[in-house]
Amino acid sequence: MLKVQEIRELIKLIDESSINEFSYEADGTKLNLKKQMSAEQVSQPVVIQKETDNQELAKPKKNEPVVAETQVDAKNEEKQSSESDNEETAKDYDEEITAPMVGTFYSSPSPDKDSYVQVGDKITSDSVVCIVEAMKLFNEIEAEVSGEIVDILVEDGELVEYGQPLFRVKSK
Repeated sequence: MLKVQEIRELIKLIDESSINEFSYEADGTKLNLKKQMSAEQVSQPVVIQKETDNQELAKPKKNEPVVAETQVDAKNEEKQSSESDNEETAKDYDEEITAPMVGTFYSSPSPDKDSYVQVGDKITSDSVVCIVEAMKLFNEIEAEVSGEIVDILVEDGELVEYGQPLFRVKSK
């Protein structure tokens, strides 16, 4: 059973992420969280067309909300375009180290310590490269590849998604 504090932490993480819907089920307990979309997240208006007998456009009744069927997050569009730019210019890597979970990325073991790795550092498969915090648990992330760090793709304290690339590595 989830504690109230754990549920609050989940809500906070989902609110800060691009996840729109989250479901969790364990030991007979179900938790469903859905994020309400703000007007900023809809980039273009969508017209809903209802079929009538004569195929005319049905106008919504007064005070009836028009539902948007497609929604685009402007931040994701910018991130995708910058990622494609980075891919074209930075083909000097062989592997990517990705986030194994949703959480907050930390580049060092504590704020007063140096980062685990920096661009140009040599790593082995068992080298700790960062920490991802999820629900107050700090998980040390190992590289699982050997080589040289070519690029660090996230900022310290940034929320990361499952499978999101964190580092680019040039294999030995």
